[in-house]
Amino acid sequence: MVRAGLTAERVTIAGAEVADDVGLDQVTMAQVARRLGVKDASLYTHVRGLEDLRGRIALLAADEKTIRIAEATAGLAGRDALVAFADAWREYAREHPGRYAATQTSIQIDPQLAAKAPGPRRAVELTYGMLRGYGLGEPDLTDAVRLLRSTFHGFVALEAAGGFGHARAPQRSWVRALDALHTLLEHWPPSQEPASGEGDS
Repeated sequence: MVRAGLTAERVTIAGAEVADDVGLDQVTMAQVARRLGVKDASLYTHVRGLEDLRGRIALLAADEKTIRIAEATAGLAGRDALVAFADAWREYAREHPGRYAATQTSIQIDPQLAAKAPGPRRAVELTYGMLRGYGLGEPDLTDAVRLLRSTFHGFVALEAAGGFGHARAPQRSWVRALDALHTLLEHWPPSQEPASGEGDS
């Protein structure tokens, strides 16, 4: 039975749910149509195709993840902000693996949709804002952002893939990694290079 009120937003949410269930790479338009109870052709009134849908899932996930991080870090600074930021990132990745994957994959996103989406821009603002609390300026800010992103993503990706085979609980290593990052950020060696513009998240 065809459900009334089909919209691009509903199609995107359904696609995100499928991605979380089976993995982003396994999402098909047919699966999304079945979840919504409509024929495949009905989806193309609202999204252009699979790549467009994946781009919309990436923007949805970026918004959701950014909101979670913003709520977790509100009013915090220093180590408290770093830990809250990292924990919110990890929790989102664990709860929504398909959506999270969309935020970490090179996907062609409609420029008009991207321009209207607050998530990516807000993510940059939150990340740089937190790191400024450590007294960092450019180009050290960008280097530190890339370090955090690499650490957080690397950890959650390995954890999701079952890559931590040692008996030591991953949570203990996570806590120690954040302690180490905090110490590094407090004693970041200043760069002698000229400053450049912000942009990474």
